Amino acid sequence: MTGEWTSARGPARPEGLATPTIVVAHGAGAGMRHPFLVGFTEAVADEGVSSLRFNFSYTEAGRRMPDRPPAAIAAWRAAMQAASARSSGPVWAAGKSFGGRMATMAVAEGMPTAGIVLLGYPLHPPGRPEKIRDEHLYGITVPMLFLQGRNDTFATGTLLDDVVARIGSSARLDWIEGGDHSFAIAGARRPADVNGASLAPRVAAYVRGH
Repeated sequence: MTGEWTSARGPARPEGLATPTIVVAHGAGAGMRHPFLVGFTEAVADEGVSSLRFNFSYTEAGRRMPDRPPAAIAAWRAAMQAASARSSGPVWAAGKSFGGRMATMAVAEGMPTAGIVLLGYPLHPPGRPEKIRDEHLYGITVPMLFLQGRNDTFATGTLLDDVVARIGSSARLDWIEGGDHSFAIAGARRPADVNGASLAPRVAAYVRGH
């Protein structure tokens, strides 16, 4: 596993409490150095939260086809172990799209984590709302924050609202008005790193609140 660490450099938690860390996985079509993830982790560091970005094995090997769940879950476990060995505070799992979905599957299979942050959960393939990917979510009891663009074609209508309501009080859904699956907002013309950075205050506040 290849990873890149970004240490917290902003406001710290109250004295005597350890700084939280989030482990961040990339989406299916981009690696850990994608500007969205770099912008997100640098901004979350300014909010006082450290992070570890990592690549799945298919990205390291230069393949385009994402890993099957067993390989992706193994990568998640390795990344969480690496972060836990370095961090003295709570360690969270976070991921963009595919990376977030694989995080939830890993946690559903017993991977320890303080909580999960989902940056654009791929609830169903675009145009296929009947192919919903939710069954494993209902057994997860750790805090979960879903950040989702209102115009995301991977989570249309009220489907995600219904899923989060069914999960219960441990889950929270924040809609980003006008955002698509990459959190780009029509007409805003923001670069990818800014789109990622825009999510950092919500994520940091949620993580620090738990």
